[in-house]
Amino acid sequence: MKAKDMRELDNRELDKRLHALKEELFNLRFQHATGQLDNPIRLREVRRSIARVKTIIHERAGQA
Repeated sequence: MKAKDMRELDNRELDKRLHALKEELFNLRFQHATGQLDNPIRLREVRRSIARVKTIIHERAGQA
């Protein structure tokens, strides 16, 4: 999901998205440690998505 699309979500949806991404990152790290990860680039993609969501949340907190 692109940052433009994420900005259209409300805070509750962003929190849900952040939680889901953190769970996915945990699972990917576990798979990576056990050698079962098929696509290691997905780790980077998920980390960057988490950063995007956090940035949007912090921007909104600064505006309020």
